[in-house]
Amino acid sequence: MSKPSASAKSAPNQPPEGSEPASYEQAVEELERLVQAMEAGQLPLDQLLASYQRGAALLKFCRARLQAVEQQVQVIEDSGAQAWGEE
Repeated sequence: MSKPSASAKSAPNQPPEGSEPASYEQAVEELERLVQAMEAGQLPLDQLLASYQRGAALLKFCRARLQAVEQQVQVIEDSGAQAWGEE
């Protein structure tokens, strides 16, 4: 059986699994760290799977934040805001 503390020891400064990042930027940073660790090819299979799952959750979070921002921009544009430079 795998030890739950093993992944915490090998991935310091990583938030607990399932926790939502505080910001889009933090999610991207964590996702980049996960990708680097996975690409290094030195993770045990169980940790590789956990990293993949965390990465998928982070990607979902980032996509949702981007979609929310796109919707806000669309609302601003639809409200009749003038384009830059127009008078």
